[in-house]
Amino acid sequence: MDQLDQSLLAALSADARTSLATLARNLKVARTTIQARLERMERNGTIAGYTIRLGEPTRLNRIKATVLMQVEPRSTASVLARLKTIPMIEVVHTSSGRFDMILQLAASNTTELDEVLDLIGGIQGVKSSESLIQLSTKIDRAL
Repeated sequence: MDQLDQSLLAALSADARTSLATLARNLKVARTTIQARLERMERNGTIAGYTIRLGEPTRLNRIKATVLMQVEPRSTASVLARLKTIPMIEVVHTSSGRFDMILQLAASNTTELDEVLDLIGGIQGVKSSESLIQLSTKIDRAL
């Protein structure tokens, strides 16, 4: 990946809806060059897709939680398959240490959060879980 690819990815990270013409103009290359670079990065997996980033008002109106979960031995695949079907779960990480998985989820209200936590706890193969409700975000470099 060269400097142009990195600049292109940075521009798309800031606004994935930027047109090819605008990207080309800002990066001072031909539109066809931008298109070819994007197609190559999509093919090789550098770009996995394009998405939206929720605005501050929408993010502020969501209750976020982290769930630390222990899973029965050899149940990881089936638990993960079930977790994939729950739309409020945004991210799942496997981890080392006392917990096997770390889940990040978002709900629109406390009732929905309570329901999804009950659903997670009831999945066959989940040994235990601990929920941490996020109160405020002080640093978020992912944005």
